[in-house]
Amino acid sequence: MSAQKPRWVSAFPFLLFCVSSVPTRGGAGLLREPSPQDYFSSLQAGRASLAYFSHDASPGAQPFLEQIENSAEALQDYGISVVKVHCPREDVSRYCGKENVLRKAYLFRGNMLIREFPTDALFDVDAVVANVLFALLFNEVKYIGTLADLQNIENAAKGRSDIVFAYVPATGTAEHRAVMEAAFVYGTVHQFVLTTEATLLKDTGNDKPDVSSAQLLFCHCQHATDLAQPCRRTAMGQALTLLNIHRHLKLMGAPLVTEVAEDPEKVSTVHLQLGLPLVFILSQKETYEADRRTAEFVAWQLLGKAGVALLSRDLVDLNVLLRSNVALKMPDERVPIKYLALEDTDEVITLVEDKNKVEQIQEEEEEEKDTDNQDVQDDQVVEAVSRDKKRELPLEQILALTEETFRSALLEATRTVVLFYASWEAVSLAVLRSYTEVADHLKGTRGVSLSRVNCWDWPAVCTKENVTQFPTIKIYEKGERSVVYDGMWATEELTSFIVLSQVSCPLKLATIDEAERYLRGEFPSELSSYHHTSLLGVFSTATSEAREAFEEAGNILSGHVTMGMYFEDDASALSRKYAVSPPALLLARSRGQSVEGIALSKQSAQDMLQMIRYELLDIFPEITVQNLPRYLQLRKPFLILFSDGDSSQMESEEMLKLAKGRPQRAFVACWLNVRKTPVGRGVLKTYFATVPSLPVLLWVNLHAGGQVFRFPPEQSITEANILSWLEKLNAGLEVPSSTLSEEDWKPPLPAYDFLQMMETAELPFHTSHRHGDTPAQHPPENPGGDVPIQETKAEKVGSPGRDLRGTAPRLAAREKQGKRHSEL
Repeated sequence: MSAQKPRWVSAFPFLLFCVSSVPTRGGAGLLREPSPQDYFSSLQAGRASLAYFSHDASPGAQPFLEQIENSAEALQDYGISVVKVHCPREDVSRYCGKENVLRKAYLFRGNMLIREFPTDALFDVDAVVANVLFALLFNEVKYIGTLADLQNIENAAKGRSDIVFAYVPATGTAEHRAVMEAAFVYGTVHQFVLTTEATLLKDTGNDKPDVSSAQLLFCHCQHATDLAQPCRRTAMGQALTLLNIHRHLKLMGAPLVTEVAEDPEKVSTVHLQLGLPLVFILSQKETYEADRRTAEFVAWQLLGKAGVALLSRDLVDLNVLLRSNVALKMPDERVPIKYLALEDTDEVITLVEDKNKVEQIQEEEEEEKDTDNQDVQDDQVVEAVSRDKKRELPLEQILALTEETFRSALLEATRTVVLFYASWEAVSLAVLRSYTEVADHLKGTRGVSLSRVNCWDWPAVCTKENVTQFPTIKIYEKGERSVVYDGMWATEELTSFIVLSQVSCPLKLATIDEAERYLRGEFPSELSSYHHTSLLGVFSTATSEAREAFEEAGNILSGHVTMGMYFEDDASALSRKYAVSPPALLLARSRGQSVEGIALSKQSAQDMLQMIRYELLDIFPEITVQNLPRYLQLRKPFLILFSDGDSSQMESEEMLKLAKGRPQRAFVACWLNVRKTPVGRGVLKTYFATVPSLPVLLWVNLHAGGQVFRFPPEQSITEANILSWLEKLNAGLEVPSSTLSEEDWKPPLPAYDFLQMMETAELPFHTSHRHGDTPAQHPPENPGGDVPIQETKAEKVGSPGRDLRGTAPRLAAREKQGKRHSEL
């Protein structure tokens, strides 16, 4: 399997993740006893289902039922349902008629039987998940029994992909499950191979393998240069768990040697982020080739144990002795870099592998050591939180709520904003920082109260409010109707949403004067300092159906736009002024300096909602990370101007004239400033081998063929020249500069119900004592560094029985996949 080339939008991975990660509501559970007819009629094509057919009094079935019921939530994460089918006594069909059949479970994909499992093979949750995934991933995970089989697979993979080879003493174990779950995540990136043959493990080159323990080898075949030799193999030294496999694969995917030309203090690699040291080989121009070979040799010896970087003295002014040839950087930023003069590569390897040697260096050089030394994960948000962990957040303006105070606090203010978060989760802590800035912006705003609920301390509150992912923000009106915030987490966007949600949407206007002031941005008063586009619906008494649809659309858009509504007897006077007939929409940009009248021909709320969202888009927008999804949803070709800074006035005027033309509604005319949005350079590198000179005008059709056409650079960017060029494109007279891949971008995995996951922690946890609590088990503390938070009195109140165990999200959900397994 070879990794597919990225699409154009792959330059926006973080944005697309936020846009596409929609939570799946509803908990996992066993579908209770449908009849065989109901079960088979409910099967969906392509969807996998594990079914057990049972009579009322099937002997010995209860222990098995408990195990598959416990596995239902884990299997639901992979889109597999678990069903107990009730067989009537008179049913003599294939699945219900024979008693020995009732001692089996059946795996279907759609209505096609994939595999029969004896119930004694599904003896616990690990066995259920492992065997079911193994059956579904049959074409992706190769099971082998001999060394010749492994060599054949390696030969086929050379130059194409790497191989993950796993040995498990038996199928259905926790280790087998971990390999299958890893295969689900990485199966399109690496070839997975599995065996239970101990002799094969010995044949791979390990002199004294422990055949009683599961083991994993990473076979480096993708860049194999000698086709006659076996691929290099790197063993994973840790226990075979999903976390360790993910960590090992991240290390194997990192560059073998990183060349750096900056202060080592500022260097950050995946090895440091995963808690491993980084070895610098100090080089100079005269000995570069030899130093490069040395660095590569050391890197292969330390693969999976440490990172290796080649640091050029010619490019970096190092204030160290000239005889120093090696530097060691530990993952803890508080430990200074150690510069050494070593004799040979064996000493470098010993420096890393001998923990006593590393501890000795730390003790000699470190003045102050904090015992809480946690690994920084390979996650940008976690890393950012860790770097800023000593900053104390000003939470005085944000009320901390508990089970006792939550409901009463909602009734005290007209509008209460509540942040539901987990104090151990990095994204929650990052959003909490934005939230404090929002509180500062809204300080003194009447009728708005900002509060927070730590779902680790008060899970019952979060469960009752249907909060299934962290963080979540809800706005409550007098403790009743609530609106969920689904926008970007930046301070400006969040503040805007809270301010706009103060005003009824749509806002009913009583007089023409109010309507005119509303179009000028003067009404209501709480929005007078807020710059926005105003929408005013004008209706007569005979257009009640359109008015109801407009109101419904306003309820959906509450917090995102401002919408007014005028339907008094003198609505015709307002209509005549702007040359429209009710029902109509008046769109006021730039505080009423320009009012556009649009007839409302659509009567349904969904059609009106779509039309409003379209009309709110800019005519010639600047594409940014924040607004890209809105324009991608139009599914139209892009005529996009890339510029190195603000586009020139002449180019902007010509493009604006083009965009205003009615025939040009068939595409999106836009521009992108690569200085303001640096990811644009990555987009251009995807289109071309190198970034062309700017400005450059491109036609990109992401939704039909993925072809990229470049406007002739020798022509000036004018409306006439562009229209002539577009005519040639339509006639098929232009040759595309490049064609994008057809990879389908989807959410990597469904969202997880973290509150449910707290019940069964998957990662090691620490034990600590809370105020007034007995010792309890807690989630992984300081996952990249807790943010110092001053507890309020409400948070210090102990609550008996708070012994839930926290857990981190499954790694599969956080790792971007090459492609989702469509068969699941």
